[in-house]
Amino acid sequence: MNGSELNELPDDSELLDPYVSSLRRRALQTRELSAVRSFSDGFLLKFLRARDFDVELSLKLLVNYQQWRKESPEISGCLSPSSVLGLLNTTYHAVLPQRDHTGSRVLIYRIGQWNPKDWSAFQVFRVSLMTSEIISTEIETQRRGVKAIFDLQGWTLGHALQINPSLARKISSVLSFSPLQIHMHGADFHKALSKFFSPTILPPEYGGEGPGIEEACQDWTNQLLQSETLLQQIASHPTADIAITPDESYLRGNRD
Repeated sequence: MNGSELNELPDDSELLDPYVSSLRRRALQTRELSAVRSFSDGFLLKFLRARDFDVELSLKLLVNYQQWRKESPEISGCLSPSSVLGLLNTTYHAVLPQRDHTGSRVLIYRIGQWNPKDWSAFQVFRVSLMTSEIISTEIETQRRGVKAIFDLQGWTLGHALQINPSLARKISSVLSFSPLQIHMHGADFHKALSKFFSPTILPPEYGGEGPGIEEACQDWTNQLLQSETLLQQIASHPTADIAITPDESYLRGNRD
């Protein structure tokens, strides 16, 4: 079976076992990962799915992820939605309730809602990391990936000054974990977005017919808050199996 076919199999398929075992063996033998003593199957499968079960490429991605966490404790060590609740309540960020036509998750970032006098770029980026960690537990997202809409209306010099070279490197390192396509759109972005996304999933503010952007932002804020315990677990033990609590039961449906 090729990588695409393997990606369609459930996590408990015996056909995936050789790939998981091979990646675990390679990871435990890798010098850069020597501080990690164990890797759960679920954790390894995230990297295998992201690279279509190519063990070498999956290992490289895993090393990069662990290295980034080690070098960025100010971001990765505090995955607490309640610590940035004020920022989330500005309706800065949403994950749309419906996937696009390819099955990808669709994220929206409204840069103009971020007041750089109140919230640092590190805190803003921490929101992105929390979202990334949550949706990466979803098998369908592991298979189909993520697309993001960055709404730059309201971008100011104050925002730009927050992005120093050190933070820019950290952000670029995370973005390199998955293929990234960037499309620039002008004032007529409603029409332009319709070429990439079905109107049925987009908020009306972006030319769509789905729930309003403020509702979508609030819904995702609520889901992040429900995931506080899970995110703390990931921050402390990122390579372990996750334990979904009753408050996080919405994730069970999204994982399949």
